[in-house]
Amino acid sequence: MAFQSKDLSVLAYANGFTLWHYASADAAATVTGAGYFNPAADMINTGDLMILTTDTGTAPATALSRVSDVSGGTVTTAAV
Repeated sequence: MAFQSKDLSVLAYANGFTLWHYASADAAATVTGAGYFNPAADMINTGDLMILTTDTGTAPATALSRVSDVSGGTVTTAAV
């Protein structure tokens, strides 16, 4: 599958920082892979944090990611 904006939720927002939650049936490697969040580049900012729930259809897993860069429509995330 691909990124689904309906599965991206704001948990908290303050002073330009957003804590996001994203849930997907996609595998963790897919969700944390390059370019996965590019369709949301206009909403996500460098320094934001994301709680990722992946593999929701089989064996759910949770991970924490930070947004290390957003530029030119490209979102780069890194494990925390």
